[in-house]
Amino acid sequence: MSREVKTLFVASGEEGTRLDRWFKRRWPHLNHVQLQKLFRSGQVRVDGARAKGDTRLAAGSQVRVPPLPEATEKREGPPPLNPRDVAYARSLVIYEDEDVIALNKPAGLAVQGGTKTTRHVDRLLSAWGEGLERPRLVHRLDRDTSGVLLLGKSPAAAARLSGAFARRRARKTYWAVVVGNPKPEEGVIDLHLVKKGVNDREMVMPADPKEFGAEPAETEYVTISRAAHRAAWMALRPHTGRTHQLRAHMKAIGHPILGDPKYNDEASAELSQGLGLQLHARRVELDHPSGGTLIVEAPISNELRAGFERFGFDEHEAETEPFRKGGGRKRR
Repeated sequence: MSREVKTLFVASGEEGTRLDRWFKRRWPHLNHVQLQKLFRSGQVRVDGARAKGDTRLAAGSQVRVPPLPEATEKREGPPPLNPRDVAYARSLVIYEDEDVIALNKPAGLAVQGGTKTTRHVDRLLSAWGEGLERPRLVHRLDRDTSGVLLLGKSPAAAARLSGAFARRRARKTYWAVVVGNPKPEEGVIDLHLVKKGVNDREMVMPADPKEFGAEPAETEYVTISRAAHRAAWMALRPHTGRTHQLRAHMKAIGHPILGDPKYNDEASAELSQGLGLQLHARRVELDHPSGGTLIVEAPISNELRAGFERFGFDEHEAETEPFRKGGGRKRR
C-alpha cells in the first residue's frame, strides 16, 4: 500500500464526474468494495469535506487521496490494441475538435461488446488512450446500421452530449430504402413498442399502450424518391430512442427496410437479395458542448450505395433538411 497522501485538483474537463468514477479512471485496479471502504471511513475528502462515491465533482475542487491499496496482480482484460486497430479506429473519424469526435461507423461493427463480440467501437476507443484521454460513447447505433456516431472527449463534454440525446434535443436524420411506397408520402408513426421473445430471438413489436413493458415510440418520415412501386428512399427521424425503433416501425406500416433479416416480410426479403441493411444515420444536429450548434453528416456506406445503385437513387437529390416545419404531421 502506498503511504503517501495526495491532494489532486479536478480538471475542467472532469466537471460533473462522479467521485467513484474519477477514482476508477486513475486507479482502475481498485474495486467497488475498496472504494466504498475509503469513502465510508472519511479518508476521501473533497474541498475538505467528507464525500460519497456519487458526489459530483466541480472543476478546480481539491480531492484528498489517502494511501491506496496497490494492485496485487495483473489486471485481467483485453490486450492492448495493435497498430492496425489503432489506425482503423482513427480512419473512421469524420469530425474532431476539442470536445467531440464523430465517427462514420461501418455496418457490421457493434458499438459495445458482448459474450461473443470482442471487436467493437467501445474497445477501439483505446486508440485515443486510456483514463481521461479515452473518448466516451454518448449514444448507440445497431450493429448493422452505419453512420454518424458521436463521442465525448471529456466527461463534461460527454455529459452534455448524452444529455442532449436523453432530452430529445438531438435532431437525427436516417436514410433508408424500404419496400413499396408509404402512403401518405410523409407523416408520423406513433406506435408503442415492446420487446418480446419470438422463437429463439428477441424482437421489438408494436404494442397496446397498456401492455406491460410497452414504451411510447414516435418516428417522423418523408419520402425522398421512389423507384416505381418497388421501393422508396426515405428520410426517417426518431423522436424517441427505442431499440430497433425505425426497423420495427417501418415494418409495422407495411414497408420494411430492405436488407433486414429480422424485421422483414416476404416482399422485402425477395427484393433484398444481395443487399445489406439499408439504414444509415446520415446526419446529427445538436447543441455543441462549448456553445453553438454541431452538425455532422456521414458519407453513405457501401451497403446503402449498393441499394441506391440497384434502384437508381442519387444521393444528391436529397434536401439537407427534408423535414418541413409544421408539415408531414399526419399520424399513423
